[in-house]
Amino acid sequence: MTHGVFRRVLLAAGWCALFAALAGIALYLGGWQRRELILLASGATYLMLGALAALLLFLFARGWRSAVAAGIVLTGVLWTQVPLYVPDSNAATGTELTVLQTNLLFGGADTGAVVAAVREQQVDILTVDELTPDSVSMLTVSGIDAVLPYHYLDPGLGGGGTGIYSRFPLSDTVRHQEFVMANLSATFTHPAIGPVAVFAFHPLPPNIDHRVWHKELAAVATILESTGGPAVVGADFNATSDHAAFRKLVSGRFEAAAEQAGAGRMLTYPNDRSWGPVIGIDHILVADGTTDNIETLTIPGSDHRAVLARLRLSS
Repeated sequence: MTHGVFRRVLLAAGWCALFAALAGIALYLGGWQRRELILLASGATYLMLGALAALLLFLFARGWRSAVAAGIVLTGVLWTQVPLYVPDSNAATGTELTVLQTNLLFGGADTGAVVAAVREQQVDILTVDELTPDSVSMLTVSGIDAVLPYHYLDPGLGGGGTGIYSRFPLSDTVRHQEFVMANLSATFTHPAIGPVAVFAFHPLPPNIDHRVWHKELAAVATILESTGGPAVVGADFNATSDHAAFRKLVSGRFEAAAEQAGAGRMLTYPNDRSWGPVIGIDHILVADGTTDNIETLTIPGSDHRAVLARLRLSS
C-alpha cells in the first residue's frame, strides 16, 4: 500500500468515526420517540468516542482541516460528558442517610446478600424493584426486619413488584396509578431531619413499549416536581444519563447522586453477562441534600448492580 493510499484510508476511517460521534451527540440531545433510537441513545457515549478516534486518525494522516473538525466535535462531546466526572462544589453538610437501590431479577436474586449488604453498609433506606411474594418471604427469612423493621411493599409476579424498606416508621404511603408496574412513595420522619419523602420507581422498559416508557418518565418528572422538602429516590429508571427524558428528571430540585459525587458513568446493567455491565440505568436521586459517596455492589443472581449512596440531607 502506497503512502497516499494509506493516508486516504486513514482519512476515510476518521470520517466514519466522526460521523459516529455526531450520531451519538444527536442521540444524546434528541427526545426521540422511535423505539430503535431510544435504545441506541442508551449507549450514545460509546458512539461519541468516535470523535477522539477521528482526531487521532486525522492527526496521524496529517489531515489538518479534518483534525480541526474532529476537535470541534470532540469539544461538544466533552461538554456532554465532563460534568459527570466533576464533583459538586458544595460541601457535604447535614445528616447522613445511606440508601441502597437494588433489582431482584423477577425475585430470583440472593436475598441473603441483600440483607448482608444492608447490615454491613448500615443502610437506612432500601428500595427494591422486581419484588415478588416469594422474595418478600426470603428477605424476611434472611433477617431484613431486624435491620429495616418498617416497610411498604407491593410485590407482584414477574418484574412488576416494588418495595421500600426503612429504618424509620413510614407514613403517607402511595402506589402511583400512572404506571404499569408498582411505583411507590412514602414519608419517614428522621429524628434529626424531620419528614423525608422516599420514592421507589420502576418505569416500563422502552424495549417493551417505548411510548409507555416516555409517558411514565414524564409522570415521574411531574411527581418529583410537586414534591417539597428533603427527598430521596431509588429506581431502575430503564434510562441512562444519555437519555434526554432522564436528564429532565435531574434538571430541577432533584439531582443524580452519581453526578453530585463526580462518579461518572456508573454502569449497572447487564451484570449477568461476561461483557457487562455496559449501561447505567439504576439511579439514586436526592433533593435538598448532597452525596458523600456512591458505589455499585454485586448482588448474586441479579442482572443489575445495586447502587449504594451515602447522602447528607438538610433539615
